[in-house]
Amino acid sequence: MPVAVRARWVLAAATSVALVATGCSSSGGGSSSSDANKTFSYQSSEPQNPLQPANANEVGGGRIIQNLFKGLVDYDPSNAKIRMQVADKIETADSQTYTVTLKDGWKFHDGTPVHAKNFVDAWNWSANPKNAQINSSWYSDIEGYKDVHPTTGQPTTDKMSGLTVTDDLHFTVKLNNKVSYFEYKLGYIAFSPLPDGFFKDPAGYGQKPVGNGPYQFVSWTHNTQVVTKAFPDYQGVDKPKNGGVIFKMYTTSEAAYADLQSSNLDVMDQVPPSALATYKNDLGDRAIDAPQGAIQNIGFTLYQADWSAPDKAKVRQGLSMAIDRDTITKTVLQGSRKPASAWVAEGVEGYKDGACGDFCKFDPAKAKQLIQEGGGVPGNKLTITYNADGGHKEWVDAVCNSIRQNTGVDCLGDPKADFKTARAAITGHTVNGAFRTGWVQDYPLNANFLNEVYRTGAASNDFGYSDPKFDEAATKADEAASVADTVSGYQQAEAVLPSGMPAIPLWYYRTNSGYSTKVQNVKFDSFGNPAWTQVEVKG
Repeated sequence: MPVAVRARWVLAAATSVALVATGCSSSGGGSSSSDANKTFSYQSSEPQNPLQPANANEVGGGRIIQNLFKGLVDYDPSNAKIRMQVADKIETADSQTYTVTLKDGWKFHDGTPVHAKNFVDAWNWSANPKNAQINSSWYSDIEGYKDVHPTTGQPTTDKMSGLTVTDDLHFTVKLNNKVSYFEYKLGYIAFSPLPDGFFKDPAGYGQKPVGNGPYQFVSWTHNTQVVTKAFPDYQGVDKPKNGGVIFKMYTTSEAAYADLQSSNLDVMDQVPPSALATYKNDLGDRAIDAPQGAIQNIGFTLYQADWSAPDKAKVRQGLSMAIDRDTITKTVLQGSRKPASAWVAEGVEGYKDGACGDFCKFDPAKAKQLIQEGGGVPGNKLTITYNADGGHKEWVDAVCNSIRQNTGVDCLGDPKADFKTARAAITGHTVNGAFRTGWVQDYPLNANFLNEVYRTGAASNDFGYSDPKFDEAATKADEAASVADTVSGYQQAEAVLPSGMPAIPLWYYRTNSGYSTKVQNVKFDSFGNPAWTQVEVKG
């Protein structure tokens, strides 16, 4: 996320990192009653960066931070609608200047009050390039962002002119242009407040964060687990019904699933592909099969000379047409995914079926033709980088087999040990050729899948993709008079993507998960997250 994710984040939808030897869930009997003081454990991955709200656009850090911090608004897990949290109200007459009124009584975990300056100071600090926050471009809508974060050269100030504190409970946000859906963006973790103490020791707070969310930080044993506990003075509408969340890290999703079956892990991210055919029988009424606003893609390194030539778009289009999505989703993925026909996930507002056109349809003859017309795959060899800990090997191998059999291009998977390592290679531009990239909505509009990923310079534009036509359409959509007009404007922006094909849409996700015998009331939202605070641990 320059204007905005993650999101999320650029997200992996089935991730895990280092194996914990012992279970972290509280022991519980067979009673259906719940104990609000007991913690539950969740399959996680080692965060890529320190736990700072603007420094995560992947699930490892993002899911932890979203529980430690709470912003002005968030999204109701039952329907993904915006709901007020720290904000009492957010008002605008022109979609360019927003007046924020905070609720009184919110506290950080250190007992200090959450005031307007904590939001403004956090956003200014996070926008400044010297602080190297991966999501700094989320603030680029705000007037004065370019003075704090210039494209070249040094900042001329450390404060965005569009942010003004009126008093402890009021501040205004003036944007460069109208953004009708700005309120949707404010639910993203980058817009969280920071306590005064953070600015004295940002590095220290990154290892031991102090937030204002439903859970407070207890400990972080790197590559093993992050422990949190319920914050008793939490003022949000979603007060915890449990004592905390322990984020456990695994080397393989198979190991996590084995722990889930033995109730040494309480809630999973996604079951591994090897369990898709059996998990519903294995878990019975504890199995989860729910819609998710997420998509799986293959991205390309357009910043490399071998892939930057205009003709290489035809090669990418041909590779897309060589992939038999229907067979792979039905066999390898056991019908748990639906073949993608667009770059926006199904079910998201603004989703347009068929936006990819013929390039997402299986056609081996046309695939060969396009690859030849584009000058072929460099060296006639394609490598797809992916994280080996996330249950991706099976489908990457299947995609490569489909490409190899239908085009003659040598295709191989390039596994990295874990999600953190894979993301470091992708964001560090040390990947050669292609890479697996997933996206889970940060807010439920098509803009999130497009603006944050394909706009020139966007924080999650890992491809180096840049098309003036896309940028122009995105800008027009941002400045539209209404959210409905923004949605249709981004559909026009999406229509630009087939010509450049920076990423190949593969399939839309569902949440295929489950929970242990020790917990109850586990429900997943369209972001692929459980309703954390509503999970109950059996007494």
